[in-house]
Amino acid sequence: MKRLKLTALAGIFTSALLLGACGANNDEASRAENNTSTDENTITVYSAGPGGLAENIQEAFEEETGIKVEMFQSTTGKILSRLEAESNNPVADVVVLASVPSMEGLKSEDKLQAYEAENGESINPEWSDSDHYYYGYSAAALGVTYNTNQVDAIDADWDDFSDAEWKGRVAMPDPTSSGSAVDFLYGLTNQTDGGWDTVQSWLDNDLLIAGANKEALNSVITGDKDVVVSAVDYMTYKAKNDGEPVDIYYPESGTVISPRAAGILADAHNLEGAQAYIDFLLSDTAQQLIADAYILPGNDAIELNDRAALSEISTLPLDLEDIEEKQTETLNKFTSME
Repeated sequence: MKRLKLTALAGIFTSALLLGACGANNDEASRAENNTSTDENTITVYSAGPGGLAENIQEAFEEETGIKVEMFQSTTGKILSRLEAESNNPVADVVVLASVPSMEGLKSEDKLQAYEAENGESINPEWSDSDHYYYGYSAAALGVTYNTNQVDAIDADWDDFSDAEWKGRVAMPDPTSSGSAVDFLYGLTNQTDGGWDTVQSWLDNDLLIAGANKEALNSVITGDKDVVVSAVDYMTYKAKNDGEPVDIYYPESGTVISPRAAGILADAHNLEGAQAYIDFLLSDTAQQLIADAYILPGNDAIELNDRAALSEISTLPLDLEDIEEKQTETLNKFTSME
């Protein structure tokens, strides 16, 4: 099957899969640089966040290696658009995206180069490219977040939210604004029987399509809605730790894991620096910073606090074959249902 071109992917993710609250700051850039440095002690990284963690990793990397990082932070869609706009004058050395389908698209268009990273064998192989073009160095699990002031502890499965008792009480992030929501829809409808029937039953039960991930979570924090399906778990854990009346669980029938991936661009100016950055992302130091942000590290040997481990979550298979095209089809089908 013919793969989507990078320009098509950029258009899709710019207009649809903005991935704003999946981790990137909505600001156009954070310390953005328009021109790359040829200094061997400087690399340019384009990163889809998440905000805070990217800065912590940057600071630790610079301290350990002495290599300076010029960071552009934005959404996955805007990063893809920027890469396309700069195709005749490449700037970035490393790209970090909150979307494996987008990384697959970059690989298929020969925009990445392979690298066998240090500690690569310790990273979950299901989240990474078998040819070493990108590494899924972290991930979120998508669960059910609920307001603990309004709902007792629940263990409803996905299709239970079509019951009359949940009418008008459930929200979901908008897949046209949340890449993780597209991941969720793709997994639910391709790996479970009757997945599309479940989604239609939610819509018929007055499901609120609540904007990006942050907006969906806020609808439950404020008590406007009782439940968010396809909730990004690390955002919920952080809100809970901050004292908000929320908690999360994962239905026993299985849920979707949404990896965050990093790779070296084919036209990297500072190859050694880029390789060092990938090595650092997979190191125990960076992996612990990821865990401290309530995000699942790619290395499952890293100690977690105040969140469920991957082994404790029932998951649906992650099928990467032609995933960018399949997710586009999934998004198109969902938008036609509304």
